[in-house]
Amino acid sequence: MENTWIYRGQEPIKIKKYLQTLGMGHRMFNDIKNGAGEFQVDHRTVRPTTKILPNQPLTIKVVPEFPNPDVQPSHGDLEIVFEDANWLVVNKPAGLASIPGPTTGDDTLLNRVTGYLMDQNSPDQRPHLITRLDRFTSGLLLVAKHQVAVSMISQQVQQHRMVKEYQAIVEGVLENDHGLIEEPIARVEGQARREVRTSGQIAKTEYWVEERGKDWTLVRVRLHTGRTHQIRVHFSYLGHPLLGDHLYGGQTAQFDHQLLCASHIAFDDPFTLKRRDFTIKLPATFAQAMTR
Repeated sequence: MENTWIYRGQEPIKIKKYLQTLGMGHRMFNDIKNGAGEFQVDHRTVRPTTKILPNQPLTIKVVPEFPNPDVQPSHGDLEIVFEDANWLVVNKPAGLASIPGPTTGDDTLLNRVTGYLMDQNSPDQRPHLITRLDRFTSGLLLVAKHQVAVSMISQQVQQHRMVKEYQAIVEGVLENDHGLIEEPIARVEGQARREVRTSGQIAKTEYWVEERGKDWTLVRVRLHTGRTHQIRVHFSYLGHPLLGDHLYGGQTAQFDHQLLCASHIAFDDPFTLKRRDFTIKLPATFAQAMTR
């Protein structure tokens, strides 16, 4: 893997400090410094303590990552919304798990991306899922194609600067056009379910009503925290479970999974220094629900 930036500052700066301004973590820098790669300035290999001058190019080269032996490649369908040397943005269908687990087998999104990278003879063949979705939630996932991308994006994820928006159809008619749900979420002992409980972790869900029907509401949702099942738990707590959500009390007569889609994602690309912004159309099941 190789990436190059042109330093646009006005004063000389050490390589480490410059890469930190771009988002690189301490651990990744040390890995490169200790033999996992090299630093180049003006196409010459330099020491990690070297200072970069204004308008000089900095290149980092990192040894490639080979496939994870615990993740078998799969060659199932993969809907790619965007791809470059560093990222994949993928539209995951409902019913496909994000990562392997005891009940998911070897055909998950991670298995499919692994198989895709191998088929493409990608120099790095160990993808990293930056965002994940529940098995029966559809929508956009961001995948890092190599370990440097993981390091460079981690601050945005940890500081919740990456924008992740969902759309969902909840049962009943929400009264307010906009709301903020701030209720702690905890795991139910011995179950996959979560619930609102004072001893739980802080959770914050913001929503906007986009359309109302006779007995349903289409909402746009933004997560300010990332708790498991957060959207599903919070709307169930309000008395408006997601349509089709069997785990949290939603009606399942017509739909066998929750109508929840990660429809929008945006982040600052630390390689191009540009804003990446992606939006997809809602699955056909949403239209079906809204025309009942």
